[in-house]
Amino acid sequence: MYLPPEIPKARVLITVKTYPLPSRKYGELVCTAGLLNGEKWIRIYPIPFRFLDDKGQYPKYSWIELDLVRKNSDFRPESYSPRLGIDEHFEVVESIDTANKWAVRKEYVLQEVFTSMTELIKLAKSEQKKSLATLKPVEIVDFVIEEEEREWKEKWLGQAKQGTIFELDDQGRMKERDLIRKLPYKYSYRFLSAGDDTPRKLLIEDWEIGALYWNCLTQTDGDEEEGNQLVRQKYFDTFRQKNDLYLFVGMTHQYHNVSPNPFVIIGVFYPHKTSQLSLF
Repeated sequence: MYLPPEIPKARVLITVKTYPLPSRKYGELVCTAGLLNGEKWIRIYPIPFRFLDDKGQYPKYSWIELDLVRKNSDFRPESYSPRLGIDEHFEVVESIDTANKWAVRKEYVLQEVFTSMTELIKLAKSEQKKSLATLKPVEIVDFVIEEEEREWKEKWLGQAKQGTIFELDDQGRMKERDLIRKLPYKYSYRFLSAGDDTPRKLLIEDWEIGALYWNCLTQTDGDEEEGNQLVRQKYFDTFRQKNDLYLFVGMTHQYHNVSPNPFVIIGVFYPHKTSQLSLF
């Protein structure tokens, strides 16, 4: 067994938060993942991140503590739920900063690094059912920007409005909270991993890239083309030139057993490159 069925007072270093999606039961859901005790990958859901109070929200690379139980409806071995669901109390213990070129973060995140997508896919399709990993690509070939539908599907919106986006105001009346804006673009990396003859294309679903787009759109006074140029500048130009780039990849539940490659990029780890002094 990958991990025990119940993990009381689990201590998890959060490394992944994906862009929120509408949910019938919870209003909005964020796929949250990290390293249990800083060692083994674990996925935690449901967590309606935006609707947590200020004390309950947590940035990436925060240590949190909560009681977890194995999610039996999900065959992926890393999947767990808060023991009391969205009512579970959990504590943000501390956060790890980026001091000394991200040294402490790297100690945890880079304990197990894959270089081959082919190897990862084999592990995902095997009895191990591996669905979370850190990948070091050989080369980032391109950063792809594609237009997407600008509004959430009506079906999703209808389901979400029946969920927990309703709450009481100061007078005890029901009020509705707006769902997070849908990204009008989707972003992907084209890259080579060890043993690849042709580049692979994987979708990036990290919350961070969505937040970056909205910030860039503000900086460019609503000019989407210029905003996307800024997004590309960071994710393609800056990350390749100044950062040591790793990809957090996750296997989707829906396509795990049917797609040749159901992995997506759920996070990007980009510590600054360390200079190597010449010995001569």
